[in-house]
Amino acid sequence: MSTLPRCELETFPNPKPERDFEIHLEAPEFTCLCPRTGQPDFATLLITYVPEASCVELKSLKLYLWSFRDQGCFHEAVTNQILDDLVAATAPRRMTVEAAFFVRGGITTTVIASHEEEDS
Repeated sequence: MSTLPRCELETFPNPKPERDFEIHLEAPEFTCLCPRTGQPDFATLLITYVPEASCVELKSLKLYLWSFRDQGCFHEAVTNQILDDLVAATAPRRMTVEAAFFVRGGITTTVIASHEEEDS
């Protein structure tokens, strides 16, 4: 296999930094493992952000998300980790990560984590 999961997120310069515009990304095939049972958890991730100086490069995002496939993660923790890592990589004006996990034991879970840049 020539492509492997990676924990690094790459960016590229915002093509229009003087304007607020939203970027919506949807990853309907996110997987991680339940830290209690080891069974797979499946989710659709919705990432919405207003970039500042940089945007996340999509192939690196795909490989980054793939890196969670074999990790045991609570839904709340993994959603917040993804937000923290994306904010660290891109320093956006605003960002929200919504993780809608599929039904498990009759319960669906949706976790929404948000970031907004602080005024200087």
